[in-house]
Amino acid sequence: MDIALLIWTVALTILVVIGSVWILDLQARLRRMQQRYQNMLAVEGEAGASALLESLAARLAETTARTERLTARAEQIDRTLAHTVQGVGLVRFRAFQDAGGEQSFALALADGEGNGAVISMLYRRGEVRLYAKPVQGWLSPNQLGDEEQEALAQVKRKVVGHD
Repeated sequence: MDIALLIWTVALTILVVIGSVWILDLQARLRRMQQRYQNMLAVEGEAGASALLESLAARLAETTARTERLTARAEQIDRTLAHTVQGVGLVRFRAFQDAGGEQSFALALADGEGNGAVISMLYRRGEVRLYAKPVQGWLSPNQLGDEEQEALAQVKRKVVGHD
């Protein structure tokens, strides 16, 4: 019976020591938190706390207003970018047998919605012809030559990702 009492006494002593250490740790943590709180409210009394809150509210309002301005600006840029040239396709070719090399070309320019133009330049010795054809929604109201269609297809692959 004495051994059982001794075991219970040792076990309870260990639990009391562990509990005491835990309480001391909690007290140290509480002191650190109180110190941080006091540092945060370094200005005196409730006036300091309300001043701190007012300052934080003003900064939050300023940040919110700036975020709204930046969002509006980003939306404006997105709308503008939809109507800018987003793809270029270039096909060089030999338009006439008597002209050396691939001096002629078809250049297609289009925005994100497929609106733009196809510009063709045909080179022949002593003569240059330049043509411009409008494009709306990846289609032209004018007849496009093979090279012009190929240049437009290049642009479409770049902008849309497929034909």
